[in-house]
This record gives sequence, structure tokens and C-alpha cells, in this order.
Amino acid sequence: MKPQLGPELAARLRESAEKAAAAGEPDRETLAALRADGLLATAVPRAHGGAGGDGAEVNRVVTEIAAANPSVAIIAFQHFAVSARIAEWGTEEQKRTLLPRLADGTLLAASAWSENGAGAAKQNLASTGVRTPGGGWVLNGAKTFTTGAAVADLYLVLVKTGEDAAGGEGAYGAAGQTFFLVGADNPGLVPDLCLDLAGMRGSATGLLALDACVVSDEDRLGPEGHAAPIIAGVRETGATLGAVSAGIAQAAFDLALSHARSRGLLELGAVRHRLVALATRLETVRAAVERAGARTAPDPGLATLHSKLHATMAAEEICLDVARMLGSAGYGAGTTADRLLADARGVGLMGPTNDLCRELVALSWTA
Repeated sequence: MKPQLGPELAARLRESAEKAAAAGEPDRETLAALRADGLLATAVPRAHGGAGGDGAEVNRVVTEIAAANPSVAIIAFQHFAVSARIAEWGTEEQKRTLLPRLADGTLLAASAWSENGAGAAKQNLASTGVRTPGGGWVLNGAKTFTTGAAVADLYLVLVKTGEDAAGGEGAYGAAGQTFFLVGADNPGLVPDLCLDLAGMRGSATGLLALDACVVSDEDRLGPEGHAAPIIAGVRETGATLGAVSAGIAQAAFDLALSHARSRGLLELGAVRHRLVALATRLETVRAAVERAGARTAPDPGLATLHSKLHATMAAEEICLDVARMLGSAGYGAGTTADRLLADARGVGLMGPTNDLCRELVALSWTA
């Protein structure tokens, strides 16, 4: 059976979204409910206890979660992304030991790639991995904007293990970089939820320090020094952060429709037509995300990039228009409209950022 977001968890996610936005921290009880629900199995192959979902399934589930709680949707998206990378690039031992626990919610996964000074393309990493005489590795450095920091059990960490060799203008990652899977119980890994974000306030997005973090070579994901191809291949799956934006746009439209109904405004033709215009833009977001997941475009990777760009920009516009429709009801700080608009803006800043997406699309014209 396909994973489905049930009404009970959806209601809990909606309530949690308001609570987490006010507190500026993740709702751990709601995350525990998500772990127990079965949705985290979406991207894990059936052979390892998962649902065997492809990019289209990931997008569908993420959109459903985001319509209720965008912050939790971002956490889930990162979990799915790490699960898929392990399924594709992991050793048989990594697949055997990690994938079943990622599927049943015992493990919640997160990515730790970004850091100050590296740029959106992650081509100038300062964090390092150095081999030890015994064949292991010592990781040092600091990661920033790590979604799921302090709530994840497993982190996919990107560090420099060799000489930098940039992949060219517009490329994502560089030669000489390597991925490692690091457990949250590693004493050399220290999360810090010190970031006070304007949006996605329940996403546990924070810092991650690597302080003489000792790992074995068995914790390495993929070939040493060849993280860039792993990164580049991700968008070919069709899974897109645009799915989060699609859920946000849906939530904003639902808010506008509910507002109009509750005040008898649907009797006004101008209001109906304005809502139809919003619904039409929402359909374009859904279509872009679905096309990416279906992988039917001549270049699936480009379709994924375009889906993220269109969905994030359109969702932000929809949220802004909804806030205007609500008037004073949508203007107060801490209102649902205010939260959705801040969350919509946040997706465009998440990797690959919208500016990097534009560079990657432009690069395809000159390649």
C-alpha cells in the first residue's frame, strides 16, 4: 500500500505548525508521531522494509505533509533524500543495517552539507576528513543550516577529503569531497539550534559542529573524493523541494477559501474570480511538481530544477495574495497567513537555492 497521511496525523501536524512557529523550535512529540505513522518508509526499497516509492511518491507525500506543516515536510524530505542515497550508493552492509530502521522510523535522517563560506554550490568546503593510520577518519569543521539538527539520528555529512577541484561554473559540489554517515550518538558531532529563523521555525534548522569526529571507513557513503556525482544524480530522481512549496500553496488557498466562505464573500463575483485565479496558479505548481516526479521530460534533471523554481516563486506569490485578501485578518504577526508566507520564502533559500537552480539551468545551455 502507498503511504498516506491520515486525518489524525494531519490534524496534529496543523496544530503543531502553529505551536512550533510561536516557540521557534521543533515539536518532538509530533515528530515521534510521524516516526510511528509509516510515512518515513516512502523512499526505502521494499526489499529493505520500505514502500519502494519513487520521486513521484516522495513528492506526493511531502506535499501532503507540507499542506499541514511545512517545517515537518522539510524534515521528511531530507529523510527521504538520505534514504534514497543510501539505497543507491550504500554498501550491502549499510543497506542491511540502516534502511530497515529508516523505514520503520527508528532512525530519522538529515543532511549536513552547507557551511559558511562554501557558497550555495558547496565548492569551497572548509570541513575536512583526514584518514587515520588505522584506516578510519577524523572529521572536523562546522555545518550550518542543517535541517533536522538535534532531532535526527543519522546525518549525511559532506567534507573535503582531497584536493579541491571545482566542477565548473554552476556545478554543485566538487571533486575531492566525500560523504559520511554519522550517528547522532557520535561524541564528536554536536548540534546547536541557535538559529532564529523567520520561517520554517519548527524544522530544527541549526548548526552542526564536527569536533574530532571519529568515523570508520565503513561509514563512508560512495567512493572517496567523488561526492559530486552523487549530488548531481539526485535531481534525476524527480524528487523536488517544490513539493514543499506545493503544500504551502495548497494551505494558503484553503485558508483564503475558508475565509471567504465564513464571511459570505463567495456571493461576490470579484471574490470568486480572485479565488479562481489563485486556484489556477496552484494547478501550475502541482503540474510542475508532478512532471518532475513523473520523469517524462526530455531532461528529467532540468524538469526538477524548473519545478523547484516555479513552485517556490508561485507559492510565495499565492501566499502574498492570500494575505492581501484576508486584509487585517492576515496582517498580524503570528497569524497563519504570516507563517505560511515566511515558510514559502524559506524554501527558495534551501538547497539547491533558487539562485543555484538558475545557474544549473543556464549551464545546461552552454554544456
